[in-house]
Amino acid sequence: MLHPGQAQVMDDPARFKVVACGRRWGKTELGKTALLRLALQPGRRAWWLAPTIMMASQVWRDLKNSLHSLKYASISETEKRIDIAGGGMIAVRSAHHPDSLRGEGLDLAVLDEAAFMQPRVWHEIVRPMLTTTRGSALFLSTPLGKNWFYDLFRIGMHSAENEYAAFHFSTASNPLIAAAELESIRRRTTEHIWRVEYLAQFSDESGSVFRGIRQAVQPLRQSGPLAGHSYVAGIDWGRSHDFTVIAIIDATERRLVALDRFNEIGWGLQRGRLKSLAQRWGTQVIWAESNSIGAPNIEALQAEGLPVRGFATTAKSKSPLIESLALALERRQLSLLDDPVLLGELASYALERLPGGGYRYSAPPGMHDDTVIALALAWHGVINSGARFDFA
Repeated sequence: MLHPGQAQVMDDPARFKVVACGRRWGKTELGKTALLRLALQPGRRAWWLAPTIMMASQVWRDLKNSLHSLKYASISETEKRIDIAGGGMIAVRSAHHPDSLRGEGLDLAVLDEAAFMQPRVWHEIVRPMLTTTRGSALFLSTPLGKNWFYDLFRIGMHSAENEYAAFHFSTASNPLIAAAELESIRRRTTEHIWRVEYLAQFSDESGSVFRGIRQAVQPLRQSGPLAGHSYVAGIDWGRSHDFTVIAIIDATERRLVALDRFNEIGWGLQRGRLKSLAQRWGTQVIWAESNSIGAPNIEALQAEGLPVRGFATTAKSKSPLIESLALALERRQLSLLDDPVLLGELASYALERLPGGGYRYSAPPGMHDDTVIALALAWHGVINSGARFDFA
């Protein structure tokens, strides 16, 4: 059963419906319902398009299950196509290679996460396939800047436009999602991600990750550890091209107090430099990247008695690591040193929204992010180690 927002879209008579919606609003269920209703009409042909075939895999399974009770002529796993008795057809397609999509006419095209497709998928390929049939299209997506999906949305908002209709729904308009759940997400999400992903707002901001950088800079007030304060370090390893960076945060004041950056020296000297800095500040825990070269260095440091913990950086673990730091800077929860390398790397650090819903965080090509990762690891230690720093 459709919730009110979904029903509003489904019942609208417009030929082309552009739906900008927040995460978990229910766009997939809306799209599947539109396809299945069409399947009940003899001789109708429809496509479900997604940026990648993996994104459409669950939809394919759901469609097969839903059509199991109907009579269909054949089903092809290879082509992701269901031929229905009476001449109808439903197929799932990837928009990754647009030229492979050319084919016969369609009565309906559902473009899932349309904002992440190339503009030519619609303008050059799908739109002509709807011409002879006077077919319709349903565009479903969270926003991705002000691209071609935004242009279609604006057309649909125009009162004089008859063929297009635009709809905007935040995640909160899904009655199945509890307000407390959204509030929990809001507390842990940066303003930019919240507005785009959950409020479904079109943003013309760049893909910069960190905001409030300059406002976070405070004069250094400590030349050494203060009595009763706790200190946490983060380290990102490098050898030649990349840099090894050690960041130390006063966890009591939540202030970056030391930053050491170096390269082109051996691992033994690097570990010695870390040990000296950690002992100077009385560091109570050190979070170090454990990938590749990190693992043997961590073992060597632990053998020397240093309180080092490994952090495995993966596509899954990196996002919350970076988002936590971004949220801290945005909400003025962490003070920074006036270090030009650090401030430059923070300012240039970028995010790329992936079609699957996640983000990819990285420095621009040819630039470094060593200070960013070291600072993020140190902040991870601050917020995850507990106020009393009991590491036993």
